[in-house]
Amino acid sequence: MANTFFDFLQLNIHEQVKELYQNGKFIVGIRYYGYKVNLYLLQDYYLEVFYNHKLDKIEKIDLLDFSHSRMKFYADQISLPSFVNS
Repeated sequence: MANTFFDFLQLNIHEQVKELYQNGKFIVGIRYYGYKVNLYLLQDYYLEVFYNHKLDKIEKIDLLDFSHSRMKFYADQISLPSFVNS
């Protein structure tokens, strides 16, 4: 288990996936272009997991960018903390 979020960022993508599935909380999934994007909460950080279903592969894990247009897709489905909407 990664002790801090910085430790998590140092893990390779396979270890990050394992950490998220074991210790993260799944929030919601959206479709975004060619991806299924799953939103997780880990240690007070929101993370997006980009799964390419055509390649059957997780391509990347990123911190949620609260200013990105994808936020509209999340906001349509869930209620995020108030600081997100500020």
